[in-house]
Amino acid sequence: MTVNKISVKNLAWYNYLLYLCKVKKRAEDIAPMLAEMTEHLRSLRETVNSQHEQICALNRNIDKQNRELRKLRKENGELRERLARYELPEKNSGNSSTPPSKERMKDEVVRRTKSLRKPTGRKPGGQVGHQGSTLTRDGEPTMVEEESSEFCTNCGAPLDGCERVLDHVTQVISLPQLTPVVKEIRHYITICRNCGERVQPHAKRKAGSNAVIYDDTVKALVVYLNVVLFLPYGRIAAFLREVFGLEISQGSMVNWVNAAKRGAGPAIKEIEQRIKRSSVAGFDESGLYCNKRLDWAWIAQTTYFTLLFRAGGRASKELDSRFGDALERMVAVTDRHSAYFALNFLDHQVCLAHLLRELQYLNELDKAQDWSVRVEQLLQEAIHKRNEHPEDVIDKDPWEKQLKSLLTENVSHLKEPFGKLQKGLTRCQDYIFNFLGNPAIPPDNNASERGIRKVKIKMKNSGTFRSDDGADAFLEILSIVETTKKHNLPIYDAIRALF
Repeated sequence: MTVNKISVKNLAWYNYLLYLCKVKKRAEDIAPMLAEMTEHLRSLRETVNSQHEQICALNRNIDKQNRELRKLRKENGELRERLARYELPEKNSGNSSTPPSKERMKDEVVRRTKSLRKPTGRKPGGQVGHQGSTLTRDGEPTMVEEESSEFCTNCGAPLDGCERVLDHVTQVISLPQLTPVVKEIRHYITICRNCGERVQPHAKRKAGSNAVIYDDTVKALVVYLNVVLFLPYGRIAAFLREVFGLEISQGSMVNWVNAAKRGAGPAIKEIEQRIKRSSVAGFDESGLYCNKRLDWAWIAQTTYFTLLFRAGGRASKELDSRFGDALERMVAVTDRHSAYFALNFLDHQVCLAHLLRELQYLNELDKAQDWSVRVEQLLQEAIHKRNEHPEDVIDKDPWEKQLKSLLTENVSHLKEPFGKLQKGLTRCQDYIFNFLGNPAIPPDNNASERGIRKVKIKMKNSGTFRSDDGADAFLEILSIVETTKKHNLPIYDAIRALF
């Protein structure tokens, strides 16, 4: 039956049956469709899982690369910082507070051939009008030798008994034969004729003492070589053995140094009291390796006295505990170490030599600017003014006004060290020109630095102090030596007086 033959009445039934057939066909196709969808979902899940693993792996690689990137950035910063040391002027003892022991060999060569002093234009050597000096003849020579020819250079005849005419005189200075003098002292007991008393000699025998001893000349020489010339005990023993033929143990040398320290006790107390009563004193400190630890050597010195002592640190309490209320009556000449400004000194004088070295570094750091050059010129002119008028009281106000003007200039366009030094000078600007108003105040602390430098030379030769007693002995005897120098007295005689 075709559609055309279907009546209109039956057309609705036909459409309905056709719809049921389609629905049935769709129902029969659901199971395969669901299976297909399930398979598709499984495939999608596998894809998602695979992509998740890939994402996790990529995240791990990203984290690893980030860590490596941070490490490389850190290394890059460190390398840039190290490279900057070669691109910028190297800090050394000539343009900073870096000690000579920590500067490079190249900087040491430059330092020994370059000076902060400005050229004067004069030729090197003795200047016109300078009184030279030479060795003078001794009016009473130890011995006289006469020298003359034995044969005539013209005819060859002997010259015995011929007339001689004095031509010239030469005096030759030589050392005597370096052999020790052995002096034997015989101590007698004297029997009194009146009462029969057995009188002992003045020098009584010490229990357990050796019958052969060294006198103060030998002991003082050992202390001199150890403290003044900074020789270790081993080198001193070798010197005495090879030059004098003396076999002296290092233990004996240690005992003699300690004996000199005990003899120096009263003088050390007197030096300390004299410094406490001084109106101007210079101070400085430096590291001192002692008994496998880092201690600090301190120096307090005036024009005539020097005191060195050992302390456990470089804080202000070390000076406070040693000098106490005496600090309130002193003008302290120091560097800009914060410990000195924590003490209640009467006043301060900042070492201009330190400032000039720092300004020299800034001059080398940026040669196009002139701020540090002008500050340097101001300080040098003030020092020159004092040198021209060593005993005058000079008005410091004009100098302070010039400095204040320089310290208020804008240096933000310059590199960081310029602003850092400007801030530092601003904090201590009241302590820079005090030496102009008081002739007793020096413009630098070089005397203290020279005194404490002996400690560094000793450590450079010996490496370290093995005991606290050895370090204290060296510092106290060195105090005696430096004080003796300031009074222009013989050092060797001063050491002999300690025994």
